[in-house]
Amino acid sequence: MVDLSAIKAFILDVDGVLTDGTLLALNSGEQARTFHIRDGYAIRHALRKGYRIVIISGRQEEGVRRRLESLDVQDIYLGVDDKMVIFNKYINLHRLDPATIAYMGDDMPDVEVMRRCGLAACPADAADDVRAISAFVASLPGGKGAVRELLEATMKQQGTW
Repeated sequence: MVDLSAIKAFILDVDGVLTDGTLLALNSGEQARTFHIRDGYAIRHALRKGYRIVIISGRQEEGVRRRLESLDVQDIYLGVDDKMVIFNKYINLHRLDPATIAYMGDDMPDVEVMRRCGLAACPADAADDVRAISAFVASLPGGKGAVRELLEATMKQQGTW
């Protein structure tokens, strides 16, 4: 069992973590995604219990922002080229110890930040290199409840679920 007792904040990627990585290209030019309702419940529940939820994604889509805002997520960074820059600014601004942060990613743009956090986590279907550095590998794939699995496991271990 992974020790999740120090975790106070979760940083999540979007595509491949909160979604299954599939993009539906619409005639309007928008690229639609699907999110799992149980991930949404766990995010909202964690926020209500005082955990920080931070989103850092390389893609910029207004629909994604609206979905996250509907869950009461306030720390949303979309269209990010260098995730380490945002990570460093965020932890410095909020005076967070990286050891208290869990980062869930699924592919190479996430690796540098994952190595800097207290807990590297990924969905079951993450890229091999990401799975190799992850202390927490969800049994579920991205967009299918992997985020819920991480949040629920952490909160249960800490008695806040």
